[in-house]
Amino acid sequence: MSFLSLIDRLVGMACRGVLYLTLSVVFVILCINVGLRYAAGTSIAWASELPELMFPWLIMAGVVLAAQHGSHIAVVILTQRLGAARRWVLAAGSLVVAGLYAGMAVVAWPLMEIAADERTPVLQVPGAVSVGCLMLGFILLAVVTLCRLPQVWAGTVAPHGHDDPAEGSLQGV
Repeated sequence: MSFLSLIDRLVGMACRGVLYLTLSVVFVILCINVGLRYAAGTSIAWASELPELMFPWLIMAGVVLAAQHGSHIAVVILTQRLGAARRWVLAAGSLVVAGLYAGMAVVAWPLMEIAADERTPVLQVPGAVSVGCLMLGFILLAVVTLCRLPQVWAGTVAPHGHDDPAEGSLQGV
C-alpha cells in the first residue's frame, strides 16, 4: 500500500467515524427530547442546539466520502469520448479541483475568525466550530483528490464518477 492510499484510507476511516458518531448522537438526543416532550411536557434546553452544531460535520464527512467513491460531482459526457487524451484531461481536472478546494479552505479562514466571536445561546460554542468544519472538509476534499491523482493518471480509477465508456455507463444516451 502506498503512502497516498494510506492517507486516503485514513481520511475515509475518520470521515466514517464522524458520520456514525454525529448521526448516532443526533438521533439519541432527538429521541430523548421527543420522549421528554411526550411524557413530561418539557424538553432539554440544548437539545436543538447540539444537533445544529453537529449537522455540518455530518454533511462534510458525507461529502468527503462521496468524493472518495466518485459520487460527488461529475460531468462525464465529454471525458468519456476523449480517447487517448482522457487521462491528461482527467488529471488536469483533478489538479484544478484540488486547487479550488484548497482555495475555498483559504477563503474560509477569515470567515472562521469572524465567526469565532459569535456564540450559541445555550452551549456558548463559538461559531468558528461550524466554519472550521467547512474549512477542514475543503482541505480533506483537496487531499482526497490529490491522493487519487496517481490512479487517475494510470487509468486505474477515474475521478468523480467518470466511468469507463467500455463499461456501458452512457450506452443508449
